[in-house]
Amino acid sequence: MNAHPPRAVVRPYRPTDRAALFDVCVRTGELGGDSRQTYPDLDLLPNIFAAPYAELEPDLSFVLDDGERAVGYVVATADTPAFVRRFRDEWLPTLADRYPRPTGAPATPSETMIDLMHTPERMVLPELADYPAHLHIDLLPSHQRAGYGRELIHTLLAALAAKGVPRVHLGMVTANTAARPFYDRLGFHPVPVPDPGPITYLGRRTTD
Repeated sequence: MNAHPPRAVVRPYRPTDRAALFDVCVRTGELGGDSRQTYPDLDLLPNIFAAPYAELEPDLSFVLDDGERAVGYVVATADTPAFVRRFRDEWLPTLADRYPRPTGAPATPSETMIDLMHTPERMVLPELADYPAHLHIDLLPSHQRAGYGRELIHTLLAALAAKGVPRVHLGMVTANTAARPFYDRLGFHPVPVPDPGPITYLGRRTTD
């Protein structure tokens, strides 16, 4: 009889997790599934939705380690407007040559993402002012539905609460209907935002 594999553990992000962070982001980047066919540049999505958080706020970046590598992560900022300024001033200059902003309307999925990269101010919405922190969470399919997502979220919530941050929000692609029950179970609720486009905004307190 085979022994069960050891349970994966949540721990703080380390710079040596960078390749795994990128891999998880890519393999969950399209409605929770593999994004490689849609976004052939495998660094594009991670450079928008994962790496800047790990680089700029590593104390709010946590990974799920299966004993060999990171197989999931949660990354966040405690202060969205401050993060946007740092993204604009510190992060974007390192990418602008590789990803010049489209001159016209974005014509491909990749151009749409590059346009998002160049407009970090889109993250600052008045309706979200009471939810100053925001997060991104991704888990490889092999480690979903085993309680790990909840563990990652609760680890992050505790870290935000320790910083005195009262509330956190996230933007979920509305079409990713499989993810919504997970957030509902964790106590997230809709935050109304006019004309949200393809995104549903959810928020909750950092303490129960």
